Amino acid sequence: MNNFKKIGMTALAASLVSTSAFAGELTATASASLTMENYSGENIATGKAFSMADSVILSGSTELDNGMTVSMSFELDDSADVENSYDDHSVTISSDSLGTFKFSGNSGSSAVSAIDATAAGDIFDNFDGQIGTAETATATGDAAMLTSPGGSNTMLYTLPSMVDGLSVSASYTPQGTNAESSNALGATYTGVEGLSVSYGAGTNDGSAGTGNNADVTTMKASYAYGPVTLAYSDHQFDSAAATRDQDTTSYSVSYTVTDGISVSYGVEEIDSGESSTDAEYSQISVSYTSGGMTITAKTQEAENISYGTGSTEDQEYWGLTLAFAF
Repeated sequence: MNNFKKIGMTALAASLVSTSAFAGELTATASASLTMENYSGENIATGKAFSMADSVILSGSTELDNGMTVSMSFELDDSADVENSYDDHSVTISSDSLGTFKFSGNSGSSAVSAIDATAAGDIFDNFDGQIGTAETATATGDAAMLTSPGGSNTMLYTLPSMVDGLSVSASYTPQGTNAESSNALGATYTGVEGLSVSYGAGTNDGSAGTGNNADVTTMKASYAYGPVTLAYSDHQFDSAAATRDQDTTSYSVSYTVTDGISVSYGVEEIDSGESSTDAEYSQISVSYTSGGMTITAKTQEAENISYGTGSTEDQEYWGLTLAFAF
């Protein structure tokens, strides 16, 4: 009798495995890059630095009997912290008639942060923390754009298509440790050839009871005409604490020389309530793509990184990156 039970359970398990394998699929994509870079400026003695990055993204999906699609995704990267090498994990449920719901276990984007990259590509981010790593400089608080937060357990809902070229989304980031919940709305319109316009509004409710709650708005537009693309963005962070107010403006122009070669120039400026001095950034970038390989060379300049006029706050950067996609 026990043998019959074992045979039955074995057959059932095999059937379940076969059904699961038939219903869904698992795919993997990967990337790797090698970078040589250098920062220069007063009191900076880091010299040329070499680094590499790698990432593997595993994703799976299946279609349910009711027509809905469920998918999951997570990333394995080269983080030195083993606990953080498994990140960007999420589950997505989508339907043509109901839209798309995405739950991010970590590193989730809000409806605003999903579209708030500056027109020039967040140049400021490359200098964040650089004053603190200078050989003798002690200034802190390098300029960084504040936005409506995403992060762990963020929920992002994208409405079903109502107008051709229009995408509308809403997000909710639940209350965290000593932080209130935040929400956001965002929309992107691409219904005119060559044109893309995005607008988002949300909150950054920060630490509960500190009076630092803020309203966030972002606007971005780009237009491509032949080989030339022009882009402009404006991102405003309006806080209850005036010293946290920010207005980040940016523009860029790019030119596609050939199918594989492009050149771009971009500028960013962060106007902060913290100081009457603005942080300013500029970049020239050249990239070459052939198949799954991309070579990028860029040079950047930063002034008043910490909203001050000290000589240690002006820096230059150049970098050369060889990236591969698999």
